[in-house]
Amino acid sequence: MSTKTLNQPIFEIPPLESGDRLTRHEFERRYEAMPQIKKAELIEGVVYMASAVRAKSHGQPHGYIMGWLAAYIAATPGVDLLDNTTVRLDEDNEPQPDAMLRIDVGGQSRISDDDYVEGAPELIVEIAASSASYDLHDKLKVYRRNRVQEYLVWRVYNQKFDWFRLNQGEYILVEPNADGVICSQIFPGLWLAVSSLLEGKLAEVIAKLQQGLKTGEHQEFVKRLSELAISSAEEAK
Repeated sequence: MSTKTLNQPIFEIPPLESGDRLTRHEFERRYEAMPQIKKAELIEGVVYMASAVRAKSHGQPHGYIMGWLAAYIAATPGVDLLDNTTVRLDEDNEPQPDAMLRIDVGGQSRISDDDYVEGAPELIVEIAASSASYDLHDKLKVYRRNRVQEYLVWRVYNQKFDWFRLNQGEYILVEPNADGVICSQIFPGLWLAVSSLLEGKLAEVIAKLQQGLKTGEHQEFVKRLSELAISSAEEAK
């Protein structure tokens, strides 16, 4: 006879809970069984679950970042923009970044048969509450180790924007140039007017980006991506 009482719940698949220490396979199994959960991440084998999303401290900054990046990919065929998408980085890490850019053909990552990102996208953006956030600690280490080339963190409460660039296996903090702009090395033409972004002046952010999109570096990048896509399509025939 079973020792379970009639009132004792029986879970075929245990619920996903913050603080759980799981393998990536078990994390995915529990996550997929709980469709009501919109965001959960596995960082160094530990489960982190998002709290309710606030408007001014997350939703609005996230929207500005997506608008900036969307304007970039509209002019840059061959680059994918993804929003809150699960990334299989390694056996202990499966984050769900706020935003990311990846090179579709010839890049570091791929889209799996079951429609997840596998491998490190070239650029990741996270919206963080403050410098105390795990985005600037555990996640930063994970992204560096897995060779995310550029990692951007908007610290909303601190009114700071950190742009890290991978250099010889370490992240260096990139400062704005004399015009107050940071220019991506991995995605030519992706220019960010940092002060304008922090002040919520999205029109100025897009205007500065448009200048980057008119550069010869960006045009050459688009040409190179197009040639890679053509070559890949011919090889697949």
